[in-house]
Amino acid sequence: ARLAATVASAIRLLDNVIDINYYPTVEAERSNFRHRPIGLGIMGFQDALFLLDIPYDSPEALDFAARMMEAVSYHAILTSSKLADERGAYETYKGSKWDRGLFPIDTLDLLERERGMPIEVSRERRLDWAPVYAHVKAHGMRNSNTMAIAPTATIANIAGCFPCIEPIYKNIYVKANISGEFTVVNDYLVRDLKALGLWNAEMLDQLKYFDGNVQMIAGIPDHLKAKYREAFEIDPIVALQSTAARGKWVDQSQSHNVFMKGTSDKKLSEIYLTAW
Repeated sequence: ARLAATVASAIRLLDNVIDINYYPTVEAERSNFRHRPIGLGIMGFQDALFLLDIPYDSPEALDFAARMMEAVSYHAILTSSKLADERGAYETYKGSKWDRGLFPIDTLDLLERERGMPIEVSRERRLDWAPVYAHVKAHGMRNSNTMAIAPTATIANIAGCFPCIEPIYKNIYVKANISGEFTVVNDYLVRDLKALGLWNAEMLDQLKYFDGNVQMIAGIPDHLKAKYREAFEIDPIVALQSTAARGKWVDQSQSHNVFMKGTSDKKLSEIYLTAW
């Protein structure tokens, strides 16, 4: 319920920005007013997995990625359609995919037909989308695009969460500012270690010695080693599967950073083809 309310507020705020924004060129202003595109994103995906006690590269995380993004998509599209009912649809709505009853997940079938090869992404829906399709058919859409997951590196720092849809980069790092250098340790890891009575000066020293990699520390249980894998320890193909699970609900795109160990051309090629 909180997610639904947050998404609805955000879509309304983003639509308002189009009207109150400063446009440096006439062309930019004309384009924005004609199509009214907005890009609602997410950040803190890794935080959510930590709180739910789910390893990033597990089947449960893949399922959560799909369920979470479906809920965001559902309420983003519905809110834009409600705004169309209140304020009018965007100027170029007629003939668009929305107008033709095609939502992001429906375009997988179009892509599959164009390529002539299977798109191996589940079409499963957990929510009842019939009311959303009906509302869009009756009232149209206020915005030509509604969702785009951006990198959020800076604002995630300000908000105190992990960027975008990315796994944790390091469990421990040194932060420097005008006051000096500070050792920053993953709060979620510290909390879990404290709950098991494993957090002490010796554990901190081991984390520093192994540069945050918990796999090398004998005293840490296996379930925490799985939960606190860092970005370069996660199979890039599995990370792409998570992005694909979300992508079927997104009408624009996602910022997906590839974290790959080594310098294998073959592996890099496999990653790019999998992304495609």
